Amino acid sequence: MTVRRRRILIGVLSFLAVLLLIFGRAALHLTRTALTDRSDRRPIPAGSADDASRLEEAAVERIVDIPSDPADAERQLVDLVRSARARGVRLSIAGARHSQGGHTVAPGGLVLNMLPFKAMTLDAEKRLLRVQAGALWSDILPVLDRQGLSVAVMQSDNNFSVGGSLSVNCHGWAHDRPPIASTVESLRVLTAEGTIVTCSRNERADLFTHVLGGYGLFGVILEAELRVVPNELCTLERIETPVETYVTTLGSIDAAGGPPAMLYGRVCVAPDPFLTKAIITVARRAAVQPVPLPPLRPSETGGLDRLVFRGSVGSGYGKELRWDAEKRLQPWLDSPITRNQLLNGSVALYENRSDSTTDIVHEYFVPPAAFPAFLDQVREIVPKHPADLLNLTVRGVRADPDTVLRYADRDLLALVMYFNQPRTAEGDRALVPMTQGLIDAALSLGGRYYLPYRLHATKEQFAAAYPMGAAFFATKRRFDPSELFQNRFYSTYGR
Repeated sequence: MTVRRRRILIGVLSFLAVLLLIFGRAALHLTRTALTDRSDRRPIPAGSADDASRLEEAAVERIVDIPSDPADAERQLVDLVRSARARGVRLSIAGARHSQGGHTVAPGGLVLNMLPFKAMTLDAEKRLLRVQAGALWSDILPVLDRQGLSVAVMQSDNNFSVGGSLSVNCHGWAHDRPPIASTVESLRVLTAEGTIVTCSRNERADLFTHVLGGYGLFGVILEAELRVVPNELCTLERIETPVETYVTTLGSIDAAGGPPAMLYGRVCVAPDPFLTKAIITVARRAAVQPVPLPPLRPSETGGLDRLVFRGSVGSGYGKELRWDAEKRLQPWLDSPITRNQLLNGSVALYENRSDSTTDIVHEYFVPPAAFPAFLDQVREIVPKHPADLLNLTVRGVRADPDTVLRYADRDLLALVMYFNQPRTAEGDRALVPMTQGLIDAALSLGGRYYLPYRLHATKEQFAAAYPMGAAFFATKRRFDPSELFQNRFYSTYGR
């Protein structure tokens, strides 16, 4: 071997050694994650229903798959409602079942599986989508994408059903917007009397404002007419900020170039700096809009992103690795990007596949000025309890003028927390004090908590967060005097 070749070889080996020193621990960590990231979930037993928490399993009389044919489906639903009311059997309504507190489960009752009921028609000129309640956003986005249109407001993932999204009055990354109810022009609803009616802000408005954000307690949403918006190419910018200046940074973002199309924040959950730094991701309309726009790509469901996220479970190093990746690598990977592509994320990218643990979402709303003070309390409360905080996302939501059981009575910041915990009754009970402590923290600052998740709040906390709740449930009994539509949310707080 010549001296020159020897020097080249030594140089290559030295370079590889440096790479190993830098990336070796990360590679070993991610390899270990890949080897353990396999599903061992048991299927839900026949005759039982559950939701995404996998903590609400209960025996039910029957799960009814609604036909996809609209006429057949509506005839069957009318017959089911009338028969169930005559027999005194309770009904719960299920879509993708991503709520986590038995909101789709009425033990001993009938469960209406709406997922097959998913037809849609689009008036592209008027930007109106008429869609059945069982459609997933993953069904809708490709239809809109082909017409240069997009969803105005939805959750940050595409695996949720339209009926479920409307029933919890969801919100997402769309900047400077109220919840999804603001995009609804009208609904077709099957009432407890077995009658199909249309409701809107001008027709049967009382029913309209209770069905939206009504958790399936006022009737079966059959179809919704939704206002949609143009799809557009966006450029992404990421800004790192201490949490103390998060709100002023938001103001400067708006001032710098007008309100962004979409925006969300991510707070660091690594041990150092735990809940003290944030990254704000800003999506602005690109100056040049190609015609046509890049077509929608399938959702990512695995790969390196999943390993980085799942590798953060129970691992301080894994959380640091994810934070570093989001700061240093992510900005180079996905800009520019269309609005639809941003919305086309799948829960499969991060979902828990283990049978022994589960991932639970919490969400708290606080006035923007109270954001740092709330995080101060979160920083004190969470480490005292046996829950593993994997993620904390921040979203803005405008005041909601459309629903009765509203969480956004004014402009608020939403803090979405994602915890890993044991999938046992004991593990769930162990986290009740944490949840109640976080709710008290939000209430003390003029905020409230979101209702689709674990039913850990006391009745007193529910009443403090939702003072309209008593009137809401009284109106439920006016529309549904036999209490046909039920779930565990209603049995916990509605009686």
